[in-house]
Amino acid sequence: MRVADRTGDAEANGKMLKFVLIALGGGAGALLRYLVAGWAQSLSGGSFPLGTLVVNVTGCLVIGVLAAVFAGPQLIAEEYRVAVLVGVMGAFTTFSTFGWETFSLAQDGQAQLALANLVLSNTLGLAAVWIGYRVTERIIGV
Repeated sequence: MRVADRTGDAEANGKMLKFVLIALGGGAGALLRYLVAGWAQSLSGGSFPLGTLVVNVTGCLVIGVLAAVFAGPQLIAEEYRVAVLVGVMGAFTTFSTFGWETFSLAQDGQAQLALANLVLSNTLGLAAVWIGYRVTERIIGV
């Protein structure tokens, strides 16, 4: 076997490991989201989406902590960072990614881009939900 073949195999195995860890992390994050959101919503007893709020704010706090930890001197393998950030946190709440990216832009002195991300994500996201609902409503007669 040539060295290039072994290198290619190692890269393919590394990618496969990332995929598997992301999938496992995603399953854990989805289950965690379901449990935390359900618990928090049961506390509200009303129609306000407290469960989603708790998940989103908790996710933002956790991704901030993790980003600081991963930026520190500890050596954490990339596949494990990806498994936690993309898998667990991605399934737990994508809002934490939105929060982190907006914070990073502002921290890097790109306040206009941070504001644009904030306004565009919220405005376009809500508009997309409204359009999707209205178009589907017309098509299937909801």
